Amino acid sequence: MAATPNPQDNPLIRKLESIFTLTDDERQALSNLPMQVMILKGDQDIVREGDRPSRSCLLLEGFACTYKITGHGKRQIVSFNIPGDIPDLQSLHLKALDASVGTIEPCKVGFIPHDALRDLCNRNPRITAAFWRETLIDAAIFREWVTNVGRREAYNRMAHVLCEMLVRLRAVGLAEDHTCDLPITQVELGDALGISNIHVNRVLQQLRADGLIETKGTRLTIRDWEKLKQVGDFDPTYLHLEQEQAAA
Repeated sequence: MAATPNPQDNPLIRKLESIFTLTDDERQALSNLPMQVMILKGDQDIVREGDRPSRSCLLLEGFACTYKITGHGKRQIVSFNIPGDIPDLQSLHLKALDASVGTIEPCKVGFIPHDALRDLCNRNPRITAAFWRETLIDAAIFREWVTNVGRREAYNRMAHVLCEMLVRLRAVGLAEDHTCDLPITQVELGDALGISNIHVNRVLQQLRADGLIETKGTRLTIRDWEKLKQVGDFDPTYLHLEQEQAAA
């Protein structure tokens, strides 16, 4: 007989639990959400700006990004998405998407019908509150990224984003101490930070030379956490984590 799935193994539950305390019944309700699971290749759009979806996408495995394209064809990444995120949750209430979501690496994505999400929220007002809190935190991240790109130097921008990613991954159990898998290319970092690929490479080299980080393939280790936070002007308050230790 197959073992009963553990709700704690559900990426959505792990993500919401990092920002909101759920009951056992609420965890079970989230586990029972119907979804169509698909495996997508890297560098593939999940949803596009202008789409009018009837379902939302839950990132189950892998990394993705939310981005905009300028009239001249340049891409600005406005956030990185990790397992447990529903990057287009706003499509539940906004008819047309105003940004695109694409994979960074091969991803497993669960598509949840809007009708199922609405029914879940109608039956579980606290889950509605959790989703509302999640969208407010997304907005806080966007505000922080505007500040990061607009007012910090490239060296400090990079430090800030690396700090954010470690804290977010640690909050959902995907980082150990100060080490995590970060399969984000220099091109993607450049599109997120508003700098060239060459500049990204120089900044990463400087961070390594200063003893702040170490990289091996896609593996990131932060060697001096306190110094990196200082360099990045990083205060995790805007992530509004329920688990204080994840932000420490």
